[in-house]
Parts: sequence; C-alpha cells; structure tokens
Amino acid sequence: MIARRPLLAGLLAAPAITRGAAAQTRLRLAHVLQPTHSWHLAAEGFAREATERSGGRLAVQVFPGAQLGQNRQALEGVQTGTIELALVGSSDLNTFEPRFGIIEMPYAWLSREQAFAALEGPLGQALGRLVEARGMVDLGLWENGFRHVTNRRQPIVQPADLRGLKIRTPPDRVRVDTFKALGAEPAPLAFGELYAALQQGLFDAQENPLSIIFTSSFFEVQRFMSMTGHVWGGAHLMGSKRVLDRLPAADRALLGELGRKWGVAQRRMIEESDADFLAKLREKGMQVNEVDKPAFQRAVQPVWQQYEATFGPEVMALYRRAVA
Repeated sequence: MIARRPLLAGLLAAPAITRGAAAQTRLRLAHVLQPTHSWHLAAEGFAREATERSGGRLAVQVFPGAQLGQNRQALEGVQTGTIELALVGSSDLNTFEPRFGIIEMPYAWLSREQAFAALEGPLGQALGRLVEARGMVDLGLWENGFRHVTNRRQPIVQPADLRGLKIRTPPDRVRVDTFKALGAEPAPLAFGELYAALQQGLFDAQENPLSIIFTSSFFEVQRFMSMTGHVWGGAHLMGSKRVLDRLPAADRALLGELGRKWGVAQRRMIEESDADFLAKLREKGMQVNEVDKPAFQRAVQPVWQQYEATFGPEVMALYRRAVA
C-alpha cells in the first residue's frame, strides 16, 4: 500500500525539466489517490502514450499516494515549475482561484453529462483562462464523481441527521460552508491524513465518491453510507505553464490532446465502476441508504446566496446558461 504521508521531499526541489543524452524530457505527474483508482490507471495510460506518440522525447512518471505532497503542495509545485503535472479535484483549485468553486457547489449539476457539457464549453473555457493567469494550464477534464456521506454512527436521511457529526471536508471553504448549512460540524483535513483520522475517531464522518471510499478502504473505519450525491466532483490534469511554455509546440499540443483523451477514458471508468463499487462496499459490511434529496437541496440554498458575489456575474451567467 502507498504511504499515506508525503515522502521524497527532495523531489520537490528537482529541476522542472531534465534532459538525458537523447534529449528526453522527463515530466512527473503527481496525485494523492491509490494505484487501484481510475485516476492512476488512466494516468499510467497517459504516460505510456505520451512516450510512444512523442517517439521517446517525453517520459512521464506517475507518483500516486501523495508521494510528491498533498494537493496544495503539488499545485504550488505546478505554479513554480518544480512539479510538471498534477491530477487534482476541482475543489483543490478553489484556494488558487475562488471562482473554480462553482464546479463543486452543492447540487450544482443534475447529471454527470450536464457537468461535462458545461466544463467542456464556455464555462470551462472561462475557468481555464482564470487559472492559467495563476501559472497552471488545464490539460483535460477528468472526474471524481458524485460524493456521498459516510459515518460511524447512524444512517443519514434528513439534514437534521447530520447535526453534531464531526465531518472531514477537503480544504475548501465552499464545502465547509455547505456542511455548516446542513447542521454538521465540518473541518478541513488533507486527504492523505483522512484514513488515520477516521481510524482514531478524530472525525465521525467524511464525504467522497464511491471509487475513493472503496479504493481507500474507508469501509474499514466507517459503517454507514448515505447516498447524498451532494456534490459532483470534477478533476483536472494541471500542467505547469512555466514548464509547458518551454516545450516544443508539438509536445504541448500532444500533452493537451492526451490529457483530454485519457480524461474521457477515466470518466468512462467511473461510470462503469460505480455500481460495482457500491456492491463491493455492501459486501464489506457498509449499510447503504437513500436520502431525502429535496430536503438537502432546500437546506443548501443559503450557500448559493453566500457565494454568488464570489463567482461574479460572468461566471454565474455562464453557469446559468449551461444548466438552463
């Protein structure tokens, strides 16, 4: 199993591009999930094809399990060029560009397909320009999927059932405020520290997609899973603008093409695996229940009112047009 804490800290200080005798460009791709997750499987496919299609000019090495640091560290490395590529969830970008928060607002999307269309259309293009101004290039839309709440105490059916539950969230203000509105006691924590925190009882609950709940073995430390579907989680293959600007145009174009291609492949993996993961979680002893979604949707309306000014009129108009 991959270590849950960052290691090989010295790698963070490595040069952005190193070239061997055959002028090979080595690029590191960082993410925090386990090697069994679809992120990693698709990232390995991306890496192999980048080498093959470039005739060996590009050599991408994938570092799973937060080996190059947690998401924030990886993205800071992408900004400065000390890490070339990072695969992260949409919420991880909110700290760097708050308007990215529109993607993972509670109950923002009726379906995965609606989110794909919006984020591969004008809304996604506008968000891409915003994050590129902060030194990062969005090379492709990947996916986390719909997120659900697990906990060790009881089934969650109504928002009131969350009252008093200590729930871990990503380091994202929107998610913290969402669970405050729902009556829980949220606190942010880096993903790599989550399993141990649940095991030690520091948190009662957490929220993640089915694929992460299973591949991270949260069924070992959580008993109940409630199908809240409160957030659809996007993911993004981010490249360092500083690094990409130094590559030949053909290599930059290839990385963008493959980022999109393997993003589509990874999204297909999520779609095909969700039912299987749900069955496996039941087999592992998790008690699964549906929730009163209209009640949850009503409870989070104040969060939308709170953040409309943060997203601004342009992003809100693009979002409303996308879901109309």
